[in-house]
Amino acid sequence: EKLKLLLDYWIEHNKEHSQEFIDWADKAKLMGEGKIARELLHAAREMDKASKILSQSLQKLREV
Repeated sequence: EKLKLLLDYWIEHNKEHSQEFIDWADKAKLMGEGKIARELLHAAREMDKASKILSQSLQKLREV
């Protein structure tokens, strides 16, 4: 049960971070920091990938 709770928490936490990265990418772009903006967007995509893997793990736990 604790693992399910942790996975839920991590998934939600990652979503928040991903959105923060996107928000800051927009700000970086406005500051003329296009390369940094692209890197932040890349980080957001990678965070989303991690969340997907965690979600798959959570689904497997719920099937048991």
